[in-house]
Amino acid sequence: MSETKPTILVSGGAGYIGSHAVQALQNAGYDVVILDNLVYGHRDIVENVLKVEMIFGDTSDRSLLDKIFTTHNIAAVMHFAAYIFVGESVKDPRKYYHNNVVGTLTLLEAMLKASIKKFVFSSTAAIYGEPQTSPIPEDHPKNPINPYGASKRMIEQILADFEIAYDFKSVCFRYFNAAGAHPNGLTGEDHNPETHLIPLVLFAALGKRDSISIFGTDYNTPDGTCIRDYIHVCDLADAHVLGLEYLLNGGESDIFNLGNGNGFSVREVIETVKEVTGREFRVEERDRRPGDPPILVGSSEKARKVLGWSPKYPEVKEIVAHAWQWHQKRHGK
Repeated sequence: MSETKPTILVSGGAGYIGSHAVQALQNAGYDVVILDNLVYGHRDIVENVLKVEMIFGDTSDRSLLDKIFTTHNIAAVMHFAAYIFVGESVKDPRKYYHNNVVGTLTLLEAMLKASIKKFVFSSTAAIYGEPQTSPIPEDHPKNPINPYGASKRMIEQILADFEIAYDFKSVCFRYFNAAGAHPNGLTGEDHNPETHLIPLVLFAALGKRDSISIFGTDYNTPDGTCIRDYIHVCDLADAHVLGLEYLLNGGESDIFNLGNGNGFSVREVIETVKEVTGREFRVEERDRRPGDPPILVGSSEKARKVLGWSPKYPEVKEIVAHAWQWHQKRHGK
């Protein structure tokens, strides 16, 4: 007889990465409860695709968290609920520190009270700041250059201190650009406003944008445009399940980078979109933006070795093809 797997609380489970993690958990046999305030999440995805219990609420609502942990037998928490826009974090840091840091701390306090001590945290490679080496390893200096990255860095520090004081175990995943969509076509990226390159280029292919801009064509890279590390959202979700199982099997707290190890240039992404969609659109070459490093790529060797993680969709063409399928359905005419 197969062993019944425990119930996992997924905060931010109605959002982009969270909804794919919920599907990965379901495929692995876990029961899932979602906590989401629907600031970025989508109720229709939960109701029509995920079909799991969703509790509407916020991670900073301590009484709600206590109630969830009292009424559900939660074994671990997977935490995606965060504000994610770098530019906005510079303009309104209070919002980011309150939601990302205070909200997470409140969640951790409620977990401690309920004696739940396993936590998978969706962190970010933005905590590294300007890269000193490439690809970036986990022990790279951490010098975030915006409040968004700083908020995630603070949470990682809280988790390290919680382990020492309370034997609280966590796995943190740092990654750059989640991209793509589920191959089933039922879930994908839908941010408002949209700031990520691949969906913006797909909007141009759909005729929803007049043009796409390349900021800087004179970088010291093979084609002169910036190189970024893109990771398929399903590969990201699979890694979070592996991190969870590592903890449930008694693993110690750890931190892992996730990426494809190579990266793709802005021009490469644009040309791939043209190839996949068969559509032309205007591309404008502009001056560099201040603060854009030429190359941002992470090393994920540690995740491969310790967790046995291996991306199923490492090629940009697959990432774009899955995203295109979703965008046509979600945003097409």
